[in-house]
Amino acid sequence: MPSRIVLAVSLMMAATPVSAHDGAHEHGSLLSGVMHPISGFDHVLAMVTVGLLAAQLGGRAIWSLPLAFVATMALGFVAALWVPAIPLVEPLILTSVVGLGLLVALAWPVPRPIVLSVVAFFAFFHGGAHGTEIANADLTGYAAGFTTSTVVLHLVGIAMGLGILRAAKRESAIALTRVLGGLAAVAGLGLAAGW
Repeated sequence: MPSRIVLAVSLMMAATPVSAHDGAHEHGSLLSGVMHPISGFDHVLAMVTVGLLAAQLGGRAIWSLPLAFVATMALGFVAALWVPAIPLVEPLILTSVVGLGLLVALAWPVPRPIVLSVVAFFAFFHGGAHGTEIANADLTGYAAGFTTSTVVLHLVGIAMGLGILRAAKRESAIALTRVLGGLAAVAGLGLAAGW
């Protein structure tokens, strides 16, 4: 088992930029900010999975996990404006997809402060990716755009999680949510491997 973890981490560390991080389009407007999170499968998976995790945990986690993600993502964005070479941004974005997916899939009783810390840690690097890819344009519009998309993706994940819980018996709902988390983790590994 430990060798599989080492292999997975090694693959993620060797990953090249993914979908949203190709540098091929001009950044710096509200529209490019909106498009950045939804144009990369890595961002979509991570942010929807945060919503699934929030719904799975329930209670205050429904608002505290997305809030922690958005707030720390904003810090990562600002940090990238000052330090454009934040290390390991791409590998840690891919790791976020796998890690968040595993949190949902395994459904371990991890204390909420630790879950919040993990979510915030990964969010910093998502924000760093946004900040390193902005051109000399409208910072406020760009930030408003990617923040809006992020919140919408979190809400999609929350709606999916709560919808599953309401539509199925509790045991079936938990199992289905865990399967979705596992699929997100596998997809993250696939992205890291270049599939």
